[in-house]
Amino acid sequence: MVTTDKNIRHQQNLKARNIALVVLEHSQWPMVKLVAASIASTVNAAQPGSYVEVEVPFKE
Repeated sequence: MVTTDKNIRHQQNLKARNIALVVLEHSQWPMVKLVAASIASTVNAAQPGSYVEVEVPFKE
């Protein structure tokens, strides 16, 4: 699952789930698309039960 909710690991019992979480630092599409390849490779490498944060640059 890909999300921008950084608190999800504190709100849910992730060990009981058989999903991988990939958390994006920011959700603004212009910034997300700059690191889309990194997000895709992180998703492809994610293992069930894992939690990974992907750095997304933020520019105003």
